[in-house]
Amino acid sequence: MGRWVFDGVGYATRGEMCKARRDRYVELIAGGMNYTQAARAVGVSKRTGKVWRNGGASGGRRVQPSVVIRYAPVMHESKTISPRFLDLESRISIADWRHAGMGVREIARRLGRPASTVSRELARNTNPSTGEYEPNRAQRMSAGRRSRPKTAKVRAVPGLLDYIRRRLSDEWSPEQIMLRLRRDFPDNEAMHVCTETIYQAIYVQARGELRRGVAGALRSGRAMRRPRNDGSERRPRFREPMVMISERPAEAEDRAVPGHWEGDLIMGANNRSAIGTLVERSTRFLILLHLPDGHDAEHVQRAIIDRMGELPAVLRRSLTWDQGSELALHRRISASLDMDVFFCDPHSPWQRGTNENTNGLLRQYFPKGADLGGYSRAYLDMIAAKMNNRPRKTLDARSPIEVMLDLIEAA
Repeated sequence: MGRWVFDGVGYATRGEMCKARRDRYVELIAGGMNYTQAARAVGVSKRTGKVWRNGGASGGRRVQPSVVIRYAPVMHESKTISPRFLDLESRISIADWRHAGMGVREIARRLGRPASTVSRELARNTNPSTGEYEPNRAQRMSAGRRSRPKTAKVRAVPGLLDYIRRRLSDEWSPEQIMLRLRRDFPDNEAMHVCTETIYQAIYVQARGELRRGVAGALRSGRAMRRPRNDGSERRPRFREPMVMISERPAEAEDRAVPGHWEGDLIMGANNRSAIGTLVERSTRFLILLHLPDGHDAEHVQRAIIDRMGELPAVLRRSLTWDQGSELALHRRISASLDMDVFFCDPHSPWQRGTNENTNGLLRQYFPKGADLGGYSRAYLDMIAAKMNNRPRKTLDARSPIEVMLDLIEAA
């Protein structure tokens, strides 16, 4: 036996022994063992294992290609079928970030994926023996599941497809069907499917098994699944960058300082006409914008500049709007009025609660389905005056106009 021994085998030189140890380390990784366990099994430190994975030797020289590249065939790496699938690099990142203590949502944000993708990956591919997520093992298991053709479970299990179709026709939701299957067939695990399997039968196989009546099967009424946000940065809504509501000063949040406004449009019949609404957060003072020629960005910015330009500068601190296209020229508004413009997060009307509440009150005068382009500016001013003269509990029984006039005089 040679002078240098590893795993019961003697080697003539230390270099040959180290090569055998490194090869064994790579075999263990390819078999699904994590990096720490593999390093311990061959008797080296985690640092040495990391050097080997990157194709280096203990002295810092690069003597081999990196493990991931060199041993890709052993790990059953194949070209990416679709960007929807996680690749080995993503799985390695998940393992590293998980080991560092990061949560699912933070990992998803860094990967640019939905949190559900990361959560499902960890649930399906964590090693049940060790309780750890091992990226190479996960990659191998994922590749094995992709073998095709496969018969869909709803077709493979006798009676399952008919049961799902019948309950869908009764307007049951997929979750209700899933729960009832377990109750109706407690001893038949083949009939126990998850909610996602039923959704797949509806969306993915809608042209086959569940084609008839599938459009009305769900509450949404859709026969195709609407794509989810992929977790990456939202594409900018406008050409000119937005400043989000999270950057709005604290003085606007607690209504302590006047001059912070919320704005929106009340839409008329078929969205062909509109009235603009501006509400001051501290006083609840209302301004209505007359938009007889349209509610595109050009006309809206003109109306805002015209009406808010009548106010003292101290009462023009900021304007908060949603991400509607009518405010695409927000930079022009900011420059003309020397006023910051902030934008709400998508689908978050509660971030303009004062304005939303006021819009609801205005429907008394401007009912839904009406042509809002037929009202004159004088009429809009009259309605705004009525609203501004109403005493408010939040203002200690004073009206918005009384509070606003006091502020103007003080300015």
